[in-house]
Amino acid sequence: MQVSIACTDPHMKRGNGDHKNATSPGNAARAKFRTVAIIARSFGAFAPRHHISLKESTGKLTGMKYRNLGKSGLRVSCLGLGKYIHLLQTITQLVAEQLMTIAYENGVNLFDTAEVYAAGKAEAILGNIIKKKSWRLQLEYVDVVFANRPDTNTPMEEIVRAMTYVINQGMSMYWGTSRWTAMEIMEAYSVARQFNLIPPVCEQAEYHLFQREKVEVQLPELYHKIGVGAMTWSPLACGIITGKYQNGIPETSRASMKSYQWLKEKIVSEDGRKQQAKLKELGHIAEKLGCTLPQLAVAWCLRNEGVSSVLLGSSSPEQLTENLGAIQFLPKMTSHVVSDIDHILENKPYSKKEYRS
Repeated sequence: MQVSIACTDPHMKRGNGDHKNATSPGNAARAKFRTVAIIARSFGAFAPRHHISLKESTGKLTGMKYRNLGKSGLRVSCLGLGKYIHLLQTITQLVAEQLMTIAYENGVNLFDTAEVYAAGKAEAILGNIIKKKSWRLQLEYVDVVFANRPDTNTPMEEIVRAMTYVINQGMSMYWGTSRWTAMEIMEAYSVARQFNLIPPVCEQAEYHLFQREKVEVQLPELYHKIGVGAMTWSPLACGIITGKYQNGIPETSRASMKSYQWLKEKIVSEDGRKQQAKLKELGHIAEKLGCTLPQLAVAWCLRNEGVSSVLLGSSSPEQLTENLGAIQFLPKMTSHVVSDIDHILENKPYSKKEYRS
């Protein structure tokens, strides 16, 4: 199960369901179709003394902005901390703790992990860091559960019923989807309406300068039709957009690892070389704006108001600090700058409305 923790209102009412029922229909269904997903939990304890909310205490100081997750009432920081614990094969627990602390102090209220990260130790590592830091967290309330792309052999009704069960038992307030197609999301919504169940509120999707179609065309239509929002991941395209591959594959980079052979092949391919050429041009725009290329890429993702939160996958304190700084350049993402970026990328997708015009 992939888990995200969002520090929201500490005074939300807690459900009365039995959270320990291992034989519940929800647990059985999750075992069948491999529920993976982001769980955003309400930690009032991230709030300082006197019950001041996280966004009130840090938003003004750091510039962090908070957006609704789709059309739900859940407010999340527009930047979240993503697969940092997944990288524990290459970073230490001390670095993971530093990353969490930096994010926390900069107003981030969304943390992502999963049981498959760090060889199954990710959730325990996250809990140990929270305990060590003595952050006053209330972990018993789950705000959102995201289900991974469904197995084609699993009936959609079973998935929707399982997620509805989790919510009705008080273990969650909302549920969403992760890496689902627009058709699958619509099917889940239709099933929910047909059987008086609870529909998803958000989709987690890949989104960056070279991956745009789904988030810019498909999800906005779903947002307006059924209220499904977008939480995005990989804003730097697995490090490709950092610019570190301009002159080949550094020995210490992710692409040099055996498990990332697919990334290396992608970088050295013809399309990969074309992307690197475009990144050089984008670097000139970043220089004019006074930011780095990664900051430009993250700010570009944030300029899309349909994106509730962008998950950062930083592996070092310096990298995370740099990426969090992207929010300072969001006001500079003017229509003129975005147009210049589109001119370089030459990959702007067009909606049906634009095609008709």
